[in-house]
Amino acid sequence: MVALAGCGADEIVSPGTGGNIIINNPPAPTPTPTPTPTPTQSLVTPAAGCPTIATPGGLTDAGTISGPTGTYRVCKLPARFTTNDLLPYIRGLLYQIEGRVDVGNDRGFAGTTGTAVTLTVEPGVIFFAQQDSFLVVNRGNQIQSNGTADRPIIWTSRDNIIGLANDNSQQQWGGVVLLGTAPVSDCRDGVFNTAGNPNNNPTCEGRLEGAATLTPFGGNTPTNNAGSFRFNQIRFSGFELAPNNELQSLTTGGAGSGTVIENFLSFNSSDDGLEFFGGGFNARNFAIIGASDDSLDVDTGALVNLDTVIAVQRSGTGDRLIELDSPNVSDRTPSNAIPQTRFQLNNFTFVARSGAPMVVQARGGAALSLTNGVIRAGTNQCFQIDEPETLAALIGVDSVVGNCPATDPIRGGAGVTNAQAAAAVNGGTNNNFAFTITLTNNVVNGDGENGRTPFAANSRSTFFPNRAFIGAIQNAAALTTTFGNWTCNSSIQNFDSATGACTSLPVYPA
Repeated sequence: MVALAGCGADEIVSPGTGGNIIINNPPAPTPTPTPTPTPTQSLVTPAAGCPTIATPGGLTDAGTISGPTGTYRVCKLPARFTTNDLLPYIRGLLYQIEGRVDVGNDRGFAGTTGTAVTLTVEPGVIFFAQQDSFLVVNRGNQIQSNGTADRPIIWTSRDNIIGLANDNSQQQWGGVVLLGTAPVSDCRDGVFNTAGNPNNNPTCEGRLEGAATLTPFGGNTPTNNAGSFRFNQIRFSGFELAPNNELQSLTTGGAGSGTVIENFLSFNSSDDGLEFFGGGFNARNFAIIGASDDSLDVDTGALVNLDTVIAVQRSGTGDRLIELDSPNVSDRTPSNAIPQTRFQLNNFTFVARSGAPMVVQARGGAALSLTNGVIRAGTNQCFQIDEPETLAALIGVDSVVGNCPATDPIRGGAGVTNAQAAAAVNGGTNNNFAFTITLTNNVVNGDGENGRTPFAANSRSTFFPNRAFIGAIQNAAALTTTFGNWTCNSSIQNFDSATGACTSLPVYPA
C-alpha cells in the first residue's frame, strides 16, 4: 500500500509528538453564525466525454457519478503525467485521482535529469479521490494549479461529491505533495551537514517515507520552482493507513523560493493543515480550518515566511496551531543539522478549541518570529519553547495578543525553564497575553484588537507589508476582500463565500 507515512521529522508526515488524531469524531459544533447556504442552481448534467490530453494513454472515462449538485462525467487521471499537460475546466466533469498519481519522474538532486513535466489546471476544476489516493509533483517538475478569486480549484473526497460529507468529516483521501530541489536538513542516508562541517554531505536529500518506490526530495537549488498553487481548496484529506501513519492536506518537501503558494484553504485534514519540510519560500493568505493535528507544521530546515493566516480548530480535535522543529531532537537527525528551520509569520489569527497543551511549540533549534497576531487560546497554554538552542534562536514575538491562561501562559521544556521562556517571549514589544478578545465571527477584529499598535513587520522580511492593524482580518469587509469566494463556508468558520458550503460543490455557468 502506498503511503506518505511515518513518524520522524525525516519523513513527509507530521512529527506527531503528542498529536491527537481523532478517528471517532465528536458531534459537529453548533454553527455560529449560520453558514450562508449554497445558492439554488440548476443540477449539473454530465459532460459528453473526457478531453484529450498529451500524456500517452490519456484520461480514462470512468462513467458518471451523482450527488446533490447533479451528475458528472468522471475522467480518471493517468498514473503518471509524462509530458506537459492541461486539465481544462468543463462543466459537468470531474477528475478522479486513483491511487498515487505522479507529475513527471524524479529528476535528481539537481533537478535536471530527464524530461521536465508541467501539469496545468484551469480555474474551476474539481478533483476527487478516496482512501489512500494522492497526487505528487516530483522534484524537477511543476504544477500550475491556479484558480481565481471566484473559481477556485477544489481537491476533495468522493463522499463530498455524493453528498455524504459533513462539517466534521475527515480522513477520506490522501492529499497533494509538492517536491523540489531546495536544501533540506534531514538526509535520508543519515549523514548530515552542520555549521562546523557544511559540506559533510553535499548531496543531502530527504525521502517520501512509505512510498512503494523511493521518492526523494531536496537538492542544492534554493531558488527551485515546484510550481504555482493559487486559489486552491483541499477538503477532507488525511487518510490513515495505520496508527500515526497518515496522508495529509498540502505537503511541500524541498520546494524553493520560486514556488508560489497563495490563497489556500485546508478544510478538515485529519493530519496537519500544511506541512513544510526543508526548502524555503514566501506565501500568503492561508485559511486552515478544522485540522485534527497541527494547523501549521514546519520542519527539517524550512525557511518560510507566511503572511495573513487564519487557523480555526474544530471543537474537541486538533493539536498545536504551530509545531516548529529543526528537527525534533528525539528524531535521528541532530539538532545542529543545517539548514536550520526559520519560520516567520505575520498578521495571523488563531482560534484554539481542542484543549491541546499549547498553541505554539518551538524546539530543535528552530528560529521563530511572530508579528501582529491574535490568539484565542481557550484552555491552551500559548507558547512552549524547548531546548536552550531554540530559546537562543528566537527572533522575536511582537504585537501579539492572546487570552492565555493566567498560570504559566509561556512554558519552557527540555532544559528551558518557564521563567526563561517567558522572559524571551516577553522581551518583544507591545504584547499582551492576558488580553480580552473582542473578535467577531471567530476571526474578525473588534475594537480591542484594532486598538493595538502593530509592529513594522517589513523590518523582519521585505515580503511582509507594514499594516495598520494586528491579526489577519481588520474588519468584516476585509474578510470578504481577502478570503472571499475562493473559500467555502462551514459551521467551523463562515466566510460568506458565494462558492457555498464546504460540504457541497460550486456550480458555475459553462
